[in-house]
Amino acid sequence: MLRFSVRSLVAGALLVGAPVAVAAASASEPAMPRAAASASEASVITVYKAPTCGCCGAWGEHLRAHGFTVIEKDTEALYKVKALAGVPDDLVSCHTATVDGYVIEGHVPATDIQRLLAEAPAATGLAVPGMPPAAPGMDVPGHDSPYAVLLFDGPDQPTVYATH
Repeated sequence: MLRFSVRSLVAGALLVGAPVAVAAASASEPAMPRAAASASEASVITVYKAPTCGCCGAWGEHLRAHGFTVIEKDTEALYKVKALAGVPDDLVSCHTATVDGYVIEGHVPATDIQRLLAEAPAATGLAVPGMPPAAPGMDVPGHDSPYAVLLFDGPDQPTVYATH
């Protein structure tokens, strides 16, 4: 299982010159996901995105509407961030986020992230590869094609976590 820590992502990104930062983490922060926050406590999700991407901001608004605190970080080195976070090439989308020790790649619905945090499986995170037009933040009118949210753990074969 790939072990991910926000500290290692930021440290690695800074080494390659990516202008990213994450809210201060304590030295005792675990590498794996911690217990899910209580219902009254909003999870903080940090979204690494290209400065010119509008759909990433729309996805952030979707997350805020579902109770997340969203920190958006623009970076020109997004593929370095994805590599450091352990996102397999075939799962890549337009933005990468971190929340409670998990990686969230692409336009994953907030309800799936909330479920992930509640269940706390041993995994790297969730991904919606590409940019499905019906996914949150894309919301292309007239496009309601189904898409899958995948649970992944490093280079292993991902599994379908949800379909929409």
